Amino acid sequence: MIEGAAAFVAWLGASLIVLADGRRGLALGIALAALGLAAVTWLGAGPVPAAILALGGAIAAVRRLASGSGRWAVMPPGSTPRLILCVASALIALWIALGITSGESAALRFSVLVVIGLAGARVLSSTDPHVQLTAGAVLALAIGAAASLAAADLTPYAAAAVVAAGLCWLPLSAPRAA
Repeated sequence: MIEGAAAFVAWLGASLIVLADGRRGLALGIALAALGLAAVTWLGAGPVPAAILALGGAIAAVRRLASGSGRWAVMPPGSTPRLILCVASALIALWIALGITSGESAALRFSVLVVIGLAGARVLSSTDPHVQLTAGAVLALAIGAAASLAAADLTPYAAAAVVAAGLCWLPLSAPRAA
């Protein structure tokens, strides 16, 4: 039950990043995705790796809240294909996590698959650097959480947290007028 709820929160956060264009929506998305990924990591690898991922996600979310356009901008006009992507990716990741692969930690497999898929799609489909860096930060956290699938030390978690936090702190130049 807890695993399923955590996986849902991770998907919800990644979906919010796909559906939002404003800094508030992006900050909430990265916070939810980090919370969900940290929770499934806690269940699979313990509290220290989960805390490391949560800290990296929190730093990235705070930074995203402070920079970017000052609105929520969730589901702006023309975002129906993004909504379809969110639902379809959840169904495909659920099918892979439960039907194709076997073993324990189906929630972790689902979370990692769906967050990597959605964040990767958002990086490739957006031209806004704030959105791209936010999606890249969540992508790093998901890759770090994937270390829970194999026996690993704290290095992948720490690297993911540093990359996620660092991406949102990169200085951005103002767009040039054409």
